[in-house]
Amino acid sequence: MKVRKPLVAGNWKMNGDIVSNEHLFTALRAALERASLSQVEVVVCPPYPYLGQAAAWLGDTGIAWGAQDVSALPNGAYTGDVSAAMLVDLGCQWSIAGHSERRQLAGETDDQVAAKVSMCIAHGLGVIACIGETLQEREAGETEAVLGRQVDAIARALTGSPNPLPAQRVVLAYEPVWAIGTGRTASPEIAQAAHRFVRERLAQRGYGHADATRILYGGSVKPGNAVSLFAMPDVDGGLIGGASLVADDFLDICRGAAVA
Repeated sequence: MKVRKPLVAGNWKMNGDIVSNEHLFTALRAALERASLSQVEVVVCPPYPYLGQAAAWLGDTGIAWGAQDVSALPNGAYTGDVSAAMLVDLGCQWSIAGHSERRQLAGETDDQVAAKVSMCIAHGLGVIACIGETLQEREAGETEAVLGRQVDAIARALTGSPNPLPAQRVVLAYEPVWAIGTGRTASPEIAQAAHRFVRERLAQRGYGHADATRILYGGSVKPGNAVSLFAMPDVDGGLIGGASLVADDFLDICRGAAVA
């Protein structure tokens, strides 16, 4: 039996507006009134402009909210960046760091992702640090080399902090790039193998809480495949993209995590 509480995080990406967000928040609140999801930790990550709206609608529900990205820099003359201190000031409990779209579209390096993780740690902000290989890397047999390199950078941030976050505030998300938004999903067995490798690598690199660290799967998770993925021993929930924009689908995935 798993001892790690499952976590399901909804990454809205660059989607939403005030009206449609209100409909989604209303549906989430109504569903929570009908059925408790106390067995699962739930996080919603809207775009920056709607974090205040998320706080207003979710503040008394038990659903946490967080950001999709965080600056690797402190407050200062960095136009366009949003700091960890600002996110904490807004009541955010979490931030995603190193999502594959940031790595690909913005060219973020492993060291930059590690710097973002360090900034979250310094401000007591929970972090969901993303890792994953492309289809080309998987087909070339480089999956473990890529994951190992990415995990090593994150582990340096985790072990190098004088004031580390509690283990339950550190989350990794394995998101095979070839399965994000494509409709393709890693089989439960493929996901488990990657998650197990990541957990073992964290331990090998000196992070003493590897067994307690939650590792999420992200990549075309849907209500129909959530239970089989989350039932794997090292898969502790999901980082959900498109399905998190549909209240019924997102809640079904959360229930799947509770069942698993």
